[in-house]
Amino acid sequence: MSELNGYRHPAEGINPPRIFPGYESTVKRGPKQPLVKVEPTLSEITGPNLGKEYLRPGDLDMTHYNGGEAVGQRIIVTGHVLDEDGRPVRDALLEIWQANSCGRYHNDGDQHDAPLDPHFYGKGAVVTDGNGEYRFVTIKPGAYPWRNHYNAWRPNHIHYSIFGAGLATRLITQMYFSGDPLLPLDPIFNSVPDAQARQRLLADLDMSVTVPESALGYRFDIVLRGRNATPTGI
Repeated sequence: MSELNGYRHPAEGINPPRIFPGYESTVKRGPKQPLVKVEPTLSEITGPNLGKEYLRPGDLDMTHYNGGEAVGQRIIVTGHVLDEDGRPVRDALLEIWQANSCGRYHNDGDQHDAPLDPHFYGKGAVVTDGNGEYRFVTIKPGAYPWRNHYNAWRPNHIHYSIFGAGLATRLITQMYFSGDPLLPLDPIFNSVPDAQARQRLLADLDMSVTVPESALGYRFDIVLRGRNATPTGI
């Protein structure tokens, strides 16, 4: 029997609960009351229409900032944004932010005792093309302590915000790197109940993307909805 087309909600266990005891911040800020369902309006279903005009110089290559080159392992990240039927989602805006190679963010709120890189700002953006594909260049982020519990360290990761037609609101997720030994210890990664769904948060090394003597390549696809959806809300 063929699968019916149409909207399919994420299967149970794909997205983390709004309050996860192991992730201390969700206990403090997670909603305590039942959510109120709001039907989307026509403008939310059909828009917004985004394009490359939203990109700024340096958004696609985060390895250069303030007149110099960032320190660290240069990497290329590419992938596709797909809907629940595997169709490409074009003109989706992906905003990216991350720590530098030493594990420190370029903002005043980060008190980690690690050096700031004057040539790495840690923020970028990319818009998917007609095939739903995206690509950007950056520095592999470092791990950092985050005081959620004793001796807590976050694995290497890159934050994504995805926004486009029919999304109603931006989707937030995180990309991790396969084989990171900190993954089994991270409450945020493990707040996703389904083990297979957690695997969809991992970027894999892809030598066909790697540029010899320049940058390692990683592939990370994002599925917006359905049983194979990429976990969001993390």
